[in-house]
Amino acid sequence: MAMHRDLIRKLFRSFEEIAHREGGTECWLARELQELLGYTEWRNFAAVVQRARDACANAGHDPDDHFVAVNKMVELGSGAQRRIEDVALTRYAAYLIAQNGDPKKEAIAFAQTYFAVQARKQELIEARLAEIDRLEARRSLTASEKELGGVIFERLRESDTFARIKSKGDAALFGGWTTRDMKKRLGVPEPRALADFLPTITIKAKDLANEMTSHNVKAKDLRSEQAITSDHVDNNRELRQAMGRRGIKPEELSADEDVRKLERRLQAEQKKLPGRVSRLEVDGEDVGQQ
Repeated sequence: MAMHRDLIRKLFRSFEEIAHREGGTECWLARELQELLGYTEWRNFAAVVQRARDACANAGHDPDDHFVAVNKMVELGSGAQRRIEDVALTRYAAYLIAQNGDPKKEAIAFAQTYFAVQARKQELIEARLAEIDRLEARRSLTASEKELGGVIFERLRESDTFARIKSKGDAALFGGWTTRDMKKRLGVPEPRALADFLPTITIKAKDLANEMTSHNVKAKDLRSEQAITSDHVDNNRELRQAMGRRGIKPEELSADEDVRKLERRLQAEQKKLPGRVSRLEVDGEDVGQQ
């Protein structure tokens, strides 16, 4: 999900404001995190916390090191105070909670990255979110290519047809440059897919073109290679024109990092997360009181 910079700033400030330090260790309180993640009822969020505890145990870590039951005093409307149960969370615990949420929700998508980044700096989180957006776009393109390939095979029963149609679509999107041309231009290794090295905006354009062609093949009941190719070329050309009106020429954009390397790097950083946090030791009383 592409997230606007202003929203990133707002979420960053909100998450920073609820961070606590207990015994030299950073922690977050579950009830405060609940509000930021958009859960209205504690019982629903408590279930998410339990799933995160289970995930922690399944990963080979002691949940009691990362999820610590505490008490917290809250103000009542009358001015009196009441003690309620809460959970102090290490960064790893908070990360697992975010991972158990719906990433379509902006606050949860942000939290997944916020707690994964060791040095919590806004610019690093913003860059990480952009990298994740590119990975998700590439996965979506893989799915739309599989869908379109299946639709074409169902109509034409020829295994090589999709590759030809795809190549002509690329030529329309890249202003006459074929898939092979673009791979040479961007220095893409011959066995690798061009899309693995394209910037996010181009990946998304190719994905949308595939979706449009799949829709039209079904809606218009296209049953010849010529008809499907014509539709796919038209869709890619329309997207090229739309990008051009915004001053973007897909063939002139630079290659981006290999998505395979990007994915491996992000996965490796996530695996290191538990080792970067200390065991959370609190006395269980009144954590986070002002």
